[in-house]
Amino acid sequence: MRCIIKGIVFDIKKYAIHDGPGIRSTVFLKGCPLSCIWCHNPESKGFAIEQIKKELKLDGKVLESMETVGKEMTVREVMAEIEKDILFYEESGGGVTFSGGEVFAQHEFLLALLKSCKEKGIKTCVDTSGYVNRNILEKAIPLTDLFLYDIKLMDDELHKKYCGVPNGQILDNFRVIFESGTEVRLRFPVIPTITDTEINLRKTAEFTAQFPGVPLDLLPYHKIGKDKYRRLGQKYLMDDIEKPSDEYMHLIAAFFSEYGIKTKIGG
Repeated sequence: MRCIIKGIVFDIKKYAIHDGPGIRSTVFLKGCPLSCIWCHNPESKGFAIEQIKKELKLDGKVLESMETVGKEMTVREVMAEIEKDILFYEESGGGVTFSGGEVFAQHEFLLALLKSCKEKGIKTCVDTSGYVNRNILEKAIPLTDLFLYDIKLMDDELHKKYCGVPNGQILDNFRVIFESGTEVRLRFPVIPTITDTEINLRKTAEFTAQFPGVPLDLLPYHKIGKDKYRRLGQKYLMDDIEKPSDEYMHLIAAFFSEYGIKTKIGG
């Protein structure tokens, strides 16, 4: 009897234009082994289906209800949503991006989805922290057209402090992807006082410069997710951190450019 692979999806975003080239569908899988304190999708961290408070303002009153975050879906059900927009992918050079949470936290589900997309000629992108067993990553590489790869803190102790896990596996896995020849873009979140220190910027630039041709996307910190923490009943730890200015982001971009790294602001 054939096993039906299921996973927990917390959103499928249609007509996305910031998660890879062209027009895309972005499938967000629930659950993440990291605990980055600046995460703007706190509803993506837990693996279980959960409830979040929903508020509607009407005639000066606030009406509250509960919204379910996460839905169990089969590979076939997700593919049915993806295939609705095949025409847009073909015309724009787009495809499907799998994001999270951390997509590899549901690796069996992810690999089955990637395989189904490949069988149907749909281009695939995986947005990942890189915190995954190398054997699993190597299964995903031939099924993936593009990796969007997060790199946050080069110091292992600081990475554990702010993200909850060590970074050795993450840095090693990036090398594995690069050496495979699969297209990859690095993504660096600019978090004032945390990732933008002089030493972290320098070490990140030195690391990136080892991989000729790999572009770097600078992602400015924002507080878009702040209200989600309140509605989930969780404490928001980033109140004292402000969004970096456009001028500051351009200065950081110029810094990386001095290392010969092709840098872009935004994802």
